Amino acid sequence: MAKNLKKKAAKHYKFYPDEANIPPYLAYGFRPLFLILPLYMALLMLLWGFVFRGKLNIFDDPLSWHIYEMLYGVGVAGIMAFIFTAVPELFPGVVPIVGKLLRRIVALWILGRISFWLIDFLGVYVVAFINISLWVYIIFWVFKPVVLDPLQRHASIAYTIVVLTLLQILFFASKGGFVGIDSFSILKLSLGGFMVLILLALRRVNMEVINQIIERKSLDDVFVAKPFRYNLAIFCIILFSSVEFFYPTNSALLWIGLASAAALLGMLNDYHLQFESILGEPFVWYLGSIIAMMALGYGFLGFAIFTGMGGENHFRHFLTTGAFGIAFFMVMVIIAYIHTGRVLQSNLWIASGVIMLIFAALCRSLIPFFSALYCPLMGLSMLLWILPFVIYFLKTKEFLLTPRVDGIKG
Repeated sequence: MAKNLKKKAAKHYKFYPDEANIPPYLAYGFRPLFLILPLYMALLMLLWGFVFRGKLNIFDDPLSWHIYEMLYGVGVAGIMAFIFTAVPELFPGVVPIVGKLLRRIVALWILGRISFWLIDFLGVYVVAFINISLWVYIIFWVFKPVVLDPLQRHASIAYTIVVLTLLQILFFASKGGFVGIDSFSILKLSLGGFMVLILLALRRVNMEVINQIIERKSLDDVFVAKPFRYNLAIFCIILFSSVEFFYPTNSALLWIGLASAAALLGMLNDYHLQFESILGEPFVWYLGSIIAMMALGYGFLGFAIFTGMGGENHFRHFLTTGAFGIAFFMVMVIIAYIHTGRVLQSNLWIASGVIMLIFAALCRSLIPFFSALYCPLMGLSMLLWILPFVIYFLKTKEFLLTPRVDGIKG
């Protein structure tokens, strides 16, 4: 098993650029981003806690800052780490981004974060230019190998990134007064785009991780993430997000939300293999929990809109705190292990991280039913969301700061 992984990695990394003295933390695209991102995510949530309690007031529109940074600030870092790692492997011949170029790209991402924090002083135009330029660079980098691929194997990811870029432009246009669309509605629509992107990435991650487990255990079977199940779920999510954007109080959202939940839960059937059972594997539960959280989110959103009970924003945290948080946590875990030459295996801190993120989403979703416990549930949700990413940093920083254990570059 280890020999096969090393042979596969060596093939993918043979186009590694010839640059002298590359430090390990700049040796591949995911390394600097996954060193910075978990701490930044924890910092964002901690600051939001202070803003929520009225202890900090540094933004004219703190809600937009919180949502934008969680989606587009964190999201672009995750997208970069994923595609900078995946594209050279999926399309051998693509030169990985490392060293000085990688340092400049990460610096641009950091500049984008600082600029958005200072949007009240720098103005919308400057902040929009810095942040959108990074997305444009990502699209430019993936265009030739991904979009021009005759087989169009992974073009859906690139197209989704283009849509998210356009929505980000629309968000800044709203903030600048160029369009009369509520910026909060644009961010909710963007969340739907990120859910689609997560499903597109999850299908590929599922295929790689589960089949590695099957190979390592010498099971006589193969895992296939069925495209029709993912496509149906993606269609339902796009439909829900579009109807909510144009007709936010339409009662049809109940049925579309329930349809989205059913389509998502149907994806879990992929884990039932024809000949072998993998239902006892921890990573099946970890990755499956992303789908389950997403299903709960759309189901409860439809329910809240139909009944008029309110609490949509709390139920939406099944998607943000739950699906978004667990997806990022698991992708960071998987890449930190596999792409530093280590064997992917479950342990207590990974299991604890996933469980804490699930309970963080559940705490937030209970607020509409137990309004008297608003502050304790909010505080507990924030704490349970922060801890997994802090633990991740402490557990994997040595992975990311040292060369691959198998001696391969990257």
